[in-house]
Amino acid sequence: MAENLYIPETTERVEIYEAVIPQIEALISSETNLIANLANISAALKQAFGFYWVGFYLDNKSGELVLGPFQGPIACTRIRYDKGVCGHSFSTKETVIVPDVDQFPGHIACSSASKSEIVMPLFDSKNEICGVLDVDSDLLDDFSELDKVWLEKLLKVLGDKI
Repeated sequence: MAENLYIPETTERVEIYEAVIPQIEALISSETNLIANLANISAALKQAFGFYWVGFYLDNKSGELVLGPFQGPIACTRIRYDKGVCGHSFSTKETVIVPDVDQFPGHIACSSASKSEIVMPLFDSKNEICGVLDVDSDLLDDFSELDKVWLEKLLKVLGDKI
């Protein structure tokens, strides 16, 4: 696939996912380098949806998640498993949708511009958790079950390659 992303001219998020996710899957299908794939996924999601921040935190096997490839303003470098939305998602191995980050107990404010967030676990091909995808919006209540379904689908394709 060429390094171009077709994004439909619509505000309907489902239509954007339907167009973009298969392109991302094609983009990562022949690439074996994890960092390259994480970088392109972050860039594609940011470009397609205009989210405030999109990136990955990876397990360092020492009680922390460490910042991986991302798109957006600078971010927290390390997050303990028991801290914030990312730590909660990693520890529970479940997707977490936060409509208002100020209402999430223990939220780590890497940026005061972040208003809502979705974080989902990344599992490898052995179904072991190895990190999280973190997507922040500068709008309140910007994420829904629709985002959860499409992003988990994308992470499944990615995880099968790890």
